Amino acid sequence: PDVPKTRSGKIMRRILRSIVKGEEITQDTSTLEDASVVAVIEEIVKQA
Repeated sequence: PDVPKTRSGKIMRRILRSIVKGEEITQDTSTLEDASVVAVIEEIVKQA
């Protein structure tokens, strides 16, 4: 899968960190280029 990026192409590391730690995502996700990537990564982490 792709990584969560802003529309300007920056990787949103805080969101990745929250997913890996199992925390709820409280950051603003409105600037994500493709918000569906977050759900895909969450599923992969749950399976690991």
